[in-house]
Amino acid sequence: MKAKIATFGVMLLFWVSLSGMFDAFHFTLGVLCCLLISQFSHGLLFYHGDGQQWAKGFFGVLCYLPWLFYQIVLANLEVAWIVLHPRMLDKIDPHLIRFNSRLQRPISKVTFAQSITLTPGTITVSVDDNEFLVYALTRNAGEALPGEMETRVAKALESDL
Repeated sequence: MKAKIATFGVMLLFWVSLSGMFDAFHFTLGVLCCLLISQFSHGLLFYHGDGQQWAKGFFGVLCYLPWLFYQIVLANLEVAWIVLHPRMLDKIDPHLIRFNSRLQRPISKVTFAQSITLTPGTITVSVDDNEFLVYALTRNAGEALPGEMETRVAKALESDL
């Protein structure tokens, strides 16, 4: 029940911050949608385990997000520098990288894959069991994978670390 309430709260906060619609009609629709989402997907956002495991995951993600946002800003600056560089075509070196991840939980793998995709210059193409296929715009972006991002996701969401 706690997971449903927490999922509802997160979804409603997210909806309110993105929608900007506060009239009765739109807010009611937003609340109804958030209720439906929390009913069907609360297990995707939060642990089903004990309270200690749930708290560890929640606070782990809270610690992970600022680092991820910082990495997104750095990658944005790097991609902007490449795009604005007079020799842009010399700087771009697109390629696919295949690597195995040590992450075990599905939520950890999804978080890792989405973190890669959110970081400009890289896109997760596929995830098959523990094998990730990632497109990287530059050689530098590809060499950083799996690297520190995987370690931080594991620290935040894997229960055995």
